[in-house]
Amino acid sequence: MKILGIETTGEYFCIGVYDNGRVYEYGLKAERRLSDIIDQSIKRVLEALGWKAQDIDYFACGLGPGSFTGIRIGIATIKGLSWAVNKPVIGIPSLDILAANCPYPGKVVAALDARRELVYCGVYELKNARLAKTKPYMLLSKENFFKKIKGRPYILGNAVALYREDILKRMPRATLLGHDYWRPQARNIIALALESIRRKKINDTFSVQPIYLYPKECQVKK
Repeated sequence: MKILGIETTGEYFCIGVYDNGRVYEYGLKAERRLSDIIDQSIKRVLEALGWKAQDIDYFACGLGPGSFTGIRIGIATIKGLSWAVNKPVIGIPSLDILAANCPYPGKVVAALDARRELVYCGVYELKNARLAKTKPYMLLSKENFFKKIKGRPYILGNAVALYREDILKRMPRATLLGHDYWRPQARNIIALALESIRRKKINDTFSVQPIYLYPKECQVKK
């Protein structure tokens, strides 16, 4: 079985490849260059492996929340590839990809800067090496973030950089994971895609939907 997965919703762009038990990873800081590099990067990875698009059994991509432009570019790219070769797609929430970086059992909170002093937030429980989401994905004000997150969580994501001092004051029992844990890992995309395949949670090209959490921002205004 062969899988190609990408994550494009933040400042880092990563590609994960699964080839019958082997996992390969490629990543770089994309910033505003994503639309210029995504197609060429995927092409180079496939050429390095000696693959053609039709050799791939499943395509996977991060769904957001995150950069609206990044979400659209990533999903459109994967939809185009999957449609061209008539292969299924696996959509993976980007907060799940981030949360899977946490190596410590217990409560895990993935927290991303959503601008305007808002936070994209996912809450999970890591037990016996399995990560389970315990609350719906949320878009919270900074104040509501402090109110809703209880206990002794491990918090990771770029919101930590913005609100570190406030978090330490308001959530003294929280453990803040360092910058090395904030970058999405392609191996997580592959692991989550494999789990979705096992559970038969698979989409076709046209049923994959982004996770924005900022619906008004995604509407065309007259």
